[in-house]
Amino acid sequence: MNEIDTSQLLVQMRAMAAAAQGQTVADPTQANGAAGDFSALLKQSIDGVNGLQKNSGKVGNAFVMGDPNVSLAEVMIAKQKSGIAFQATVQVRNKLLEAYKQIMAMQV
Repeated sequence: MNEIDTSQLLVQMRAMAAAAQGQTVADPTQANGAAGDFSALLKQSIDGVNGLQKNSGKVGNAFVMGDPNVSLAEVMIAKQKSGIAFQATVQVRNKLLEAYKQIMAMQV
């Protein structure tokens, strides 16, 4: 079976959350404070993805309504960002479920 390195998973989630919000993180291990709460980190990541999807919808609607300030390129970039963020979130969820199943299968 594959071992899941939870610290590496947390570092990746923090980096993705920062990237989704347009921030740069010098030290990925310090993205959410000193210790960091997993549930808070997970909520922050999901909120970031949700924000990207809402922004994508707004930009798409603005383009469809004929807003001259919104170009097709902006719409496509916003859609791609939200799609990639959603797919990353789904992959993290899948890894978490896999880890949960492995833990539940352990004999005590």
